[in-house]
Amino acid sequence: MEYGRLGRTGLKIPRIAMGCMSFGNPGFHQWTLDEDAAQPFFRQAVELGVTFWDTANGYGGGSSEEFVGRAVKEYARREDIVLATKVHNRMHDGPGGSGLSRKAILEQLDASLTRLGTDYVDLYQIHRYDDEVPVEETMEALHDVVKAGKVRYLGASSMWAWQFAKLQHAADAGGWTRFVSMQDQYNLLKREEEREMLPMCADTGVGCIPYSPLGKGRLARPWGQQTQRGSTDQVAKSFDLDIDQPVVEVVEEIARERDVPMAQIGIAWLLTKPVVSAPVVGATKPHHLADAVAALDITLTDDEIQRLEAPYTTQPAYWW
Repeated sequence: MEYGRLGRTGLKIPRIAMGCMSFGNPGFHQWTLDEDAAQPFFRQAVELGVTFWDTANGYGGGSSEEFVGRAVKEYARREDIVLATKVHNRMHDGPGGSGLSRKAILEQLDASLTRLGTDYVDLYQIHRYDDEVPVEETMEALHDVVKAGKVRYLGASSMWAWQFAKLQHAADAGGWTRFVSMQDQYNLLKREEEREMLPMCADTGVGCIPYSPLGKGRLARPWGQQTQRGSTDQVAKSFDLDIDQPVVEVVEEIARERDVPMAQIGIAWLLTKPVVSAPVVGATKPHHLADAVAALDITLTDDEIQRLEAPYTTQPAYWW
């Protein structure tokens, strides 16, 4: 495993992170793995050195955090895991059940810590921007949980660059803790973050930990092949665009030339971007994490990078 820093922080992390949205009680998604099925992935992650685990309070209605917490105790020491979770999703009706108000942040963090079976998380991320709450209220509450020792670092996810800038400015103005990471969607099929968000992150020292590094699996198999998630998940279906086919075909070509799985090429491309600290890889098959780690050994040539990027067609701006 290779290690780096999360943005400009002192936090040392593996260059591959494991996303835990795939793990949770049945019914959350058709492709979600229950706890028994999820156990081998936690064990494999530790064996591979993938000790940066990312979950959220809303994944599986909280059950993903429970699975993660028990897995930490079973397969690792707490201090060896970089543990990340998120807040914003609706957990229950009422004023503290969702969003980024002070009440919600304080309540939901304590609930997450209980489910995770720990007294702190390494990275606490706002899952979305909340336009119903003043940014000052959100940033002061997040600062307070850092100073209380319940959170080590703050991160954000999925929003417009101007919203992220507004939050960071509020932190600076109030003397509060800034965000050190941005978890956004970034892959060879979705590169619109290169317009504003990624340059802003690079300029201000924020580390990018992109989710969907393989475009909901589209970059991991020849064009037209589907997985259960790809055929049932409405967000995944947004990747079924004709303009994506040339990109997928180039990934397939280069993978064939190098005699490696397509997934390794897609991850290796992300790892060429200095702003990317660690792609967040979801795993539902044994080869998913193995391919991501193997991508660390691939050094793409300038020509290969140009071939991969050339077919991309600019798309409408998006934030999810």
